[in-house]
Amino acid sequence: MKTSISAVINGKPLQSSVEPRTSLADLLREELRLTATHLGCEQGVCGACTVLIDGQPARSCITLAVGIDGSDIRTLEGLDQDPLMLVLKAAFHDKHGLQCGFCTPGMLISAWDLLRRKPHLGEAEIRIAISGNLCRCTGYQGIVRSIKAAGEKWAARTAPAQEQV
Repeated sequence: MKTSISAVINGKPLQSSVEPRTSLADLLREELRLTATHLGCEQGVCGACTVLIDGQPARSCITLAVGIDGSDIRTLEGLDQDPLMLVLKAAFHDKHGLQCGFCTPGMLISAWDLLRRKPHLGEAEIRIAISGNLCRCTGYQGIVRSIKAAGEKWAARTAPAQEQV
């Protein structure tokens, strides 16, 4: 028996009927064709499926679609033109923060959430913050460099202008 849900996905209203066992990741990928949300472990461990639910990072593979009724969901596609996300994407490119790209959408969502709250971070803080996102390719050095560079650029960009005396 399907359940009716309504939510906002990337700024657009959604009305849908879903099976009780349908994951948010499956709803996003299969019904809405938002394929930046990747499925890796399907157990909430790898972080490839990370999205924002009401502004908080969440694993969409272990979130039931019926549980998002009334929520605001943002995927990587929904942050595509966000100024901070553009800085992050450029840093991932410039600092070699990706290889195969499978973990990248979840990593970018987690990094975006981290930097919007605290752009000035050391390497150890970044490593702790992204520890819920697994990458099999990079060894994390390029990812950490990318996030640190994006944080520095974002902090400089958003800092109040110095008053001239």
